[in-house]
Amino acid sequence: MKVILLADVYKHGVAGEVIEVADGFARNWLLPKQLAKKATSHALKEAAQLREQAEARRAQLDQRLNELARMIDGVELVFGRRASPTGKLFGSVTTSEVAEALHEKTGIDINRRRISQSLPREIGTHDVPVRLGSETAPVLKITIVREEEYASFIAAQKAAAEAAAAAPEAAPVEATEGEPAEQAAE
Repeated sequence: MKVILLADVYKHGVAGEVIEVADGFARNWLLPKQLAKKATSHALKEAAQLREQAEARRAQLDQRLNELARMIDGVELVFGRRASPTGKLFGSVTTSEVAEALHEKTGIDINRRRISQSLPREIGTHDVPVRLGSETAPVLKITIVREEEYASFIAAQKAAAEAAAAAPEAAPVEATEGEPAEQAAE
């Protein structure tokens, strides 16, 4: 008997697939549990429409995931932690803390399970991948500094960002044929 699977059935197929099974298996198991329905001409047309709709939804989801990946790729997060003189942390930065800091900085809420489990356990700047299941794999830049240096590090970052935003783009000075570039800049 030909049936259209309505759900994934172990060792037989996935939802939406048309398969040939024994009559008894279909009558006694698949149909009563609503795991499948008979493959009539009307049901086959419905299944084709459902597959098209599912494909459109899947494409839309992939597009949103790729857009999200572009938004969070390269985001820099800073954490202050207690550390030994050699730079090893007493504890670690958890995936929940990374997800929360990302949400505060960008407004994007990511499930903590999508952030790599191998988080750094020492002071420095580290790249941490995020698994979104899209074609691009975004990477977060995580900087870990000592607790006592955290406030000064953040202040220095803000000052550098303000200076970069306030400084107008310097127009390149071109030297004329007769004078060197250093004199032209004066």
